[in-house]
Amino acid sequence: MISLLNLGSLVLGLIAWMLPIVTYIRYKKHDRGNWVVLSIMSISACAISLCFQIFYTYHKVTVEDWVALMDTMYAVAFASAILLIVTIILNVITLIMYRDRKAK
Repeated sequence: MISLLNLGSLVLGLIAWMLPIVTYIRYKKHDRGNWVVLSIMSISACAISLCFQIFYTYHKVTVEDWVALMDTMYAVAFASAILLIVTIILNVITLIMYRDRKAK
């Protein structure tokens, strides 16, 4: 059951990246629906994904699997940073696109 946290984290991370892309596609088609809701959902998916990684690390600490922690912490920290940075960049791009559209 605990291993599903990694799968859930991966899926939510992909969702966090796909929602701003969907917003961009809808912008190109002149369908300017609920872009704010999609941005909030994207940031929320990113946050839950990172939370799942924290829970998984907590589980490894409680079962005292130090070798697994030492082997994977660099990759987990790097992937978490990339997830957060890309999610923020994609959502800022969305914000800029729609802010410019409203100004016209």
